[in-house]
Amino acid sequence: MSQKSTKCFHCGDDITSSEFSSEEKRFCCLGCKSVYEILNSNHLTTFYTLNREAGNRPEENTTAFDYLDTPEIFDKITDFSDGKTAVVNFKIPSIHCSSCIWLLESLRTLNKNIYFSQVNFTRKTLQISFSQENIQLSDLAKFLTKLGYKPVISLETSEKKDDPADRGLLIKLAVAGFAFGNGMFFSFPEYIGGNDIWIESYKNLFRGIMFLLASAVLFFSASDYFRSALYALKNKVINIEVPITIGIVVLYGRSTYEIYTDKGPGYFDTLCGLLFFMLLGKIFQKKTYSSLSYERDYKSFYPIAVTRVEKNKTHKNILLSEIKVGDRIWVRNQEIIPVDAVLIEGEGNIDNSFITGESVKVEKKTGDKIYAGGKQVGKAIELEVVKNVDQSYLTQLWNKEAFKKKERGFDSITNKVSKYFTYVILFITLLSGIYWYDRDTEKMYQVISAVLIVACPCALALSAPFTLGHMMRIFGKHKCYVKDTLTIEKLSKIDTLVFDKTGTITVNRTQNICYEGKKLAKNDLICLKDITKNSNHPLSKLLYHFLSGEVGGSKSDKKVNLYKEFLGKGILATIGENTYRLGSASFVGRTEKKTETMVHLQKNNRYLGKFIIRNDYRKGVDIMFASLEKYTLYILSGDNSSEEETLRKMAPQISDFRFNQSPEDKLNFILQLQEQNKKVAMLGDGLNDAGALKQSDVGFAIADNANTFTPASDIIISGDALPHIAHFLVLSKSAIKLVKAMFVISFLYNTIGLGYAVTGNLSPLTAAILMPASSISVVIFSTISTKFISKFFFKKKSI
Repeated sequence: MSQKSTKCFHCGDDITSSEFSSEEKRFCCLGCKSVYEILNSNHLTTFYTLNREAGNRPEENTTAFDYLDTPEIFDKITDFSDGKTAVVNFKIPSIHCSSCIWLLESLRTLNKNIYFSQVNFTRKTLQISFSQENIQLSDLAKFLTKLGYKPVISLETSEKKDDPADRGLLIKLAVAGFAFGNGMFFSFPEYIGGNDIWIESYKNLFRGIMFLLASAVLFFSASDYFRSALYALKNKVINIEVPITIGIVVLYGRSTYEIYTDKGPGYFDTLCGLLFFMLLGKIFQKKTYSSLSYERDYKSFYPIAVTRVEKNKTHKNILLSEIKVGDRIWVRNQEIIPVDAVLIEGEGNIDNSFITGESVKVEKKTGDKIYAGGKQVGKAIELEVVKNVDQSYLTQLWNKEAFKKKERGFDSITNKVSKYFTYVILFITLLSGIYWYDRDTEKMYQVISAVLIVACPCALALSAPFTLGHMMRIFGKHKCYVKDTLTIEKLSKIDTLVFDKTGTITVNRTQNICYEGKKLAKNDLICLKDITKNSNHPLSKLLYHFLSGEVGGSKSDKKVNLYKEFLGKGILATIGENTYRLGSASFVGRTEKKTETMVHLQKNNRYLGKFIIRNDYRKGVDIMFASLEKYTLYILSGDNSSEEETLRKMAPQISDFRFNQSPEDKLNFILQLQEQNKKVAMLGDGLNDAGALKQSDVGFAIADNANTFTPASDIIISGDALPHIAHFLVLSKSAIKLVKAMFVISFLYNTIGLGYAVTGNLSPLTAAILMPASSISVVIFSTISTKFISKFFFKKKSI
């Protein structure tokens, strides 16, 4: 080991003492060397390609995490645990660049006991799903620490509280405000003093005080800007903080020089005011983002219903937001469990792939805890709610990487524009400095600072997320819940809509059912009622309500032993010694002319009859199709073609009808349209149409007093809001136009501001005031515009 002064290959720190080597690469400590060897042995050295010297120096003391294995602490820290797989969210402040994200989301390559990992860069959190049987929580925390990403675990993080307001940023603002106010006070005498003897005798004291105040602002209040700029330069990237930092340093350096040489009082008051208004704008931007997050996570509850079991054992559909601790809920086959609960009745067969990423079914017995996000597979179960609905947790699951459709939106466009914008600003600053150097050296420093500050693209960066986020809130207000802002961008590009028929454009009413066939004994009716209450299919739920009207609250003395549901076909169930088949004609071995919607019944391999269902279409559905004349429309149905003539009269705009479609057929049809370069929206239920919803560019899951939520969908829309689908499509296009308009406004603002700055007609202080003012104008313009547009479309109706 040698004693050379060089850079560590992993973390970039100076090697000031002993040097460690591996494959001709030098490291500052054994920890950095070990991390490199781990990455190299797992073929993950792309980490260094993305950003050179991006690593964090690992800590050697990792024994502080042993307490995490205490059962009480483990339960408090983890979001999910079924004894085999657990999910935990760690707060990791050292996440700082794209390399960090890439590495942390590749943890499963480094450790086979990790199933998936996902970074939330904004909140500096890491969600990990891991094998609870093979790795302890403490070992997981130690593993991260050895990689240089030590989790911060405190009472606050264990209680899953939201991050409080950034107190550090508020303190920095307070310091800058104090310095700005007092700096103006101490600099004021020199502005008006002329040759006053008293002012002349005390000017050095005043200047000294202003220097101290400005130094505190520079090294404390501006520290975040310096830190961000250094990170960027370290990784060979120019971000917006780089020119801002240069402007701050130029002002401070010039002011110090003027005081030292007694050429003038400098611009310390301007510098303090500059930082005050810049930090004020930063707080405003943070508050804007957090308010959008709050609206989305806690106010815009999914417009879906959950079946609550009343005290008299009847079932009542209630909104998700109405669930309370102690309520009993009924969860059918393929329904997502919306809240942490305990199994009260039935056999739990839970698919937790929505949470863990692993498609493994876990059996649950009476008294076992079941976590929100699990999906029941098999006959229905009764649960007792033990925790209030956590909308932010469900939203996090819904936005998991596995359910995202790969498409870039305004975020990537904004990042690219901001990147080149910064280079252009630096070039303009250089030209301005050269021009003013020969004409007025003193003014040159003000021009450079004003140019670097006024051209900050904060308004540009705020345009897309704020406008689209605000539009998400408006959609939610009208019972249309959108997964993310990118979905609104994709919705604006849609040119083709594919509608499922049953349960999407139709509504189910029990008075539209009649039975034809051998007379059914009361016991058979009761058994059929007990079978259909387990299914989430629209026809099954309709039959359940019809049979409930026939037999009332009567129950079979025997339980459903076997229950299997075949998507698009029917149900196979056994009660006692009797086996029932309920579904399509082919499912029960019949070949019959299809003239109506029918559900056929077979008992012990003997055909009994059929339930004939007359379809009722949603109110306003004919107007809906007429309003979509600019789009290509299709209707798919797993049902027969008996309704084709009615549909053609009601919706002559439909390009094609396809009947007897299985879930696979629907998915393949979406694929065929996309191969023709069509942008396709699929509207259907969350059960039979899950594959088609996921494949489509935008998937709408229809929620009609039922829990039809599926992670495959991009939008959940209430059934009574469906006739207004054209409004949502036009609103999405309007939102994109607004974003583009604000991009233009932002560029115009910067162009005009730069014109004044380079000509020396704009002071750095005025530039600092204008910078947050541009962001405020974007927010005001976006808020007023989106509200006006939404009122224009929805003023003639109430949803």
